[in-house]
Amino acid sequence: MRPYQPPLDPWLDTVYCDAQLLVLDKPSGLLTVPGRDPAHKDSLASRAQAEYPDALIVHRLDMDTSGLVVMARGAEIHRQLSRLFQDREVEKSYLARVWGEPAADTGEVDLPLICDWPNRPRQKVCFESGKPSLTRWQKLDSDGKTSLLLLTPVTGRSHQLRVHMQSIGHPILGDPFYAHPEALAAAPRLLLHAQELGFEHPVLGKPMHFLCNPGPEFQVGNGRD
Repeated sequence: MRPYQPPLDPWLDTVYCDAQLLVLDKPSGLLTVPGRDPAHKDSLASRAQAEYPDALIVHRLDMDTSGLVVMARGAEIHRQLSRLFQDREVEKSYLARVWGEPAADTGEVDLPLICDWPNRPRQKVCFESGKPSLTRWQKLDSDGKTSLLLLTPVTGRSHQLRVHMQSIGHPILGDPFYAHPEALAAAPRLLLHAQELGFEHPVLGKPMHFLCNPGPEFQVGNGRD
């Protein structure tokens, strides 16, 4: 197991803040919520709550995934934002640099997922007892060896994007759980970034839209040789 070494700079990257909610840019390598081990206490939630004591987590990103996370300020807003996510009324998209090049320009992966209990937290495809899971993807560019994809999760299963990309032969670069050795070595981190969030503000009633560009490691040719 890798030692937990969360990035310290920036300590907390606040994209948006008002009396009802926060939108934060989580760096890769930082847990969304504290782990059970005291060594895993540092997290996006604990950092946010040190500055905004009423902040509550509504959804999560994997530790290795970077990008946008929304937090509610108070229990009532938490309930309303949670309902938006549960009812799939939140627009979400991710960028991923994957191994190889898909033959088509667009597609979707419709494969049921379940926890791989002997190897948790890994997930796996299971047609007998897996939960329905759907991901849509679009190819944005390719250098022949790797490709940049826009991923839109219709469902929100744990590790969904990571397992779905592996299942079609295009694992995400730098993925310590699902990438083959060459794809794992092709990037210094998991190249998965939550770049977009859109939803209706639960109090103001107006559409909110946030876009967070990834780092340069997502660009063609910037992986490890």
